[in-house]
Amino acid sequence: MPEKPAAPYEHTPTAMIFDIFTETSNDLIGLLTHRSDTAADPIVREATWQRVLAVRDARRAVDPQDRQALLEHISVWKAEIETVKAAR
Repeated sequence: MPEKPAAPYEHTPTAMIFDIFTETSNDLIGLLTHRSDTAADPIVREATWQRVLAVRDARRAVDPQDRQALLEHISVWKAEIETVKAAR
């Protein structure tokens, strides 16, 4: 029976991790954009929109070959996605 990898993505090529990073940021941006667009409170709308811009800027700033940074962002963004979904 094959052993489980010690860490997720351990044997995943960096190019695929970058794809996961991009998709995760797109998922988060989509959720946040919807939340911003439908917010009744202008303060919530603006704060959520600023988070959209922050995620976009972070995505642009990460070196696509920096495996550790990609994985860190994926982890943070996946947790944030769950938080946003739970707040609905």
